[in-house]
Amino acid sequence: MRRVNVKEITNRVKEMCINANYKLSNDVINKIKESKNKETSPIGKDILDKLIINEKIASTDRVPICQDTGMAVFFIDIGEDVYIEGGNITDGVNEGIRLGYGEGYLRKSVVKDPIIRENTNDNTPGIIHYDIVKGDKINIHFAPKGFGSENMGALKMLKPSDGIEGIKEFVIDTVKKAGPNPCPPIVVGVGIGGTMEKACLIAKRALLRDLNSHSDKEHIRDLEIELLDKINNLGIGPQGLGGNTTALSVNIETYPTHIAGLPVAVNLNCHVARHMSIEI
Repeated sequence: MRRVNVKEITNRVKEMCINANYKLSNDVINKIKESKNKETSPIGKDILDKLIINEKIASTDRVPICQDTGMAVFFIDIGEDVYIEGGNITDGVNEGIRLGYGEGYLRKSVVKDPIIRENTNDNTPGIIHYDIVKGDKINIHFAPKGFGSENMGALKMLKPSDGIEGIKEFVIDTVKKAGPNPCPPIVVGVGIGGTMEKACLIAKRALLRDLNSHSDKEHIRDLEIELLDKINNLGIGPQGLGGNTTALSVNIETYPTHIAGLPVAVNLNCHVARHMSIEI
């Protein structure tokens, strides 16, 4: 049994909150640069160039890439041979969020109650998903999720008879309806299968994947490639002003489902597709 003090988790979470909001990971910024070289619209190309400049300023000057520093979303994989001591892990993660958003001068965007809407003033609580896995490590995956893109997500309980064509139609229709609102070029996370909540969960986790990766299932990889091509032919373009760069990537995750169901969830990320992972 390996022991990990909750204070170490708090400190690492604090660092992740700050660093992920100041600098994009290489897979995202490189995709934007690649897209600029392929973009056919002069306005679209100019916008992509400005996004690259914005990211460079943020990472150099240590300021947020976007003013919406999001809700702090975590996927935490805990090895079954790890014992966490010194406190409760959820409290420790939320303390890390509080410290990170405070010391990093990041916008506090969380309200205590969805109806009364009084700000918590420290961006807590976070959205934390746990999974128990083999081993003696803790892997923490973090995504500050802005709501310009989050608000454009959708869930549909398709019938099995709708099949793959129904999935394609729903994903593309969701992107069409979103238009410029999620600040394209976007990352499209898709969850297929499970139950209604599981589909949403795996769609969100799909956004944390490296943008250069594809599903290891051939039929899903082919679907990712086809959907990306069709989405980029919609003409929405960077920031919705036209062009052939509407999306940087389509990431699809699947899960076994019921014989009578075909749940599909779409979760969009803006061009500031912030994500970071660390291992303890």
